[in-house]
Amino acid sequence: MLGGLFELFGLGGNEAEVLRVIDKIEKIGGEAVKEELSTLGIDMKAAGELLELLTRKCPSAETIESLRAMSGKSELLDEGVNELATVTEYLTGFGVPEKNFRIDLTIARGLDYYTGTVYETMINSHPEIGSVCSGGRYENLAGFYTNRKLPGVGISIGLTRLFYVLNENGWLNEDRKYPSEVLVIPMGDDFKRAVEVSQYLREQGISSQIYYEKKKFKARIGYADKLSIPFCIFIGEDEIKEGNVSLKNMTDGTQEKYSLEDCAAAIKKTLTGKVGQALVKSL
Repeated sequence: MLGGLFELFGLGGNEAEVLRVIDKIEKIGGEAVKEELSTLGIDMKAAGELLELLTRKCPSAETIESLRAMSGKSELLDEGVNELATVTEYLTGFGVPEKNFRIDLTIARGLDYYTGTVYETMINSHPEIGSVCSGGRYENLAGFYTNRKLPGVGISIGLTRLFYVLNENGWLNEDRKYPSEVLVIPMGDDFKRAVEVSQYLREQGISSQIYYEKKKFKARIGYADKLSIPFCIFIGEDEIKEGNVSLKNMTDGTQEKYSLEDCAAAIKKTLTGKVGQALVKSL
C-alpha cells in the first residue's frame, strides 16, 4: 500500500529509504521529515500532502475510505488497501474493539524483508515498556534458502515484558495443563465461522484456539492430542448449513453435534466435573 502511495508521489524505487525517513517523524517532527523527503526528489508541497495523509489519526473505516478514494490510480496501492481492509475486518470478527486498534500508516519496521501488513502492539496500562508484539508479512524471505515460493507472516513477542505485566496483575494460571480447552478445526478454507465460534466460546469463559494449517485430518487431531487439549470442534459444510458444530471429547472419544450454546454448556459441564474430581482426589 505504501509502495503504491510512493508511486503516486513520484518516489517509486526509493521505498526503503522513504520508510526510514517517515519513521523518524516522532523524533524529528514533520518539517524535518519533509526536508529529508525533498532530498529524495519530492517537492515540499507534495511531501506535506503525503505526510498529512500518513499521519491522519481517525477510525480505521475512515482511513480505508480515504485510501479507496484514490482507487484506480495504482494497482499496487489498490492491492495493499484491500489487504489492509481484510486485516481490519478479521480483527472485528475476532471481537477486538475498534478502540483497541488503529491503522497507523507511519509504522515502518526496521527490516527490509516485510512485503505486506506490519504491526506493533502496546499495553495501554504499561506504555513505558514499549512494544510487546511486533511483526508483519513477508512473501519472499524463504526464497533466500529454497527455490519454492513460501509466503509467510512473522511475529516477535516480548516475553519478558509480557510476563512482567502478567505477574504484576496475578494473571498467570499455574494449574493449567494444556494451552487451550478447545481446538476449533475448520474443515474448509473459510475461517469466518471458526472465528465466530472461537470468539463465542471465549466470551463464555472457555479458552479456544483455531487450527489454521491445511493438513490431513489425522494431523489436526494429533495436534490436539499431543497438547492434551480436551475438546475439538469441527466445522464443515454440513455444520455451517445446519448452524451447529460437531464436538469431540478427546478423553473418551465421543463426538456429537450441538447448537453453539449447547456445545458451550456441554464443555463447561465436563470441565467442571474434571475440576471437581481433581479436588476430591487432592483432598
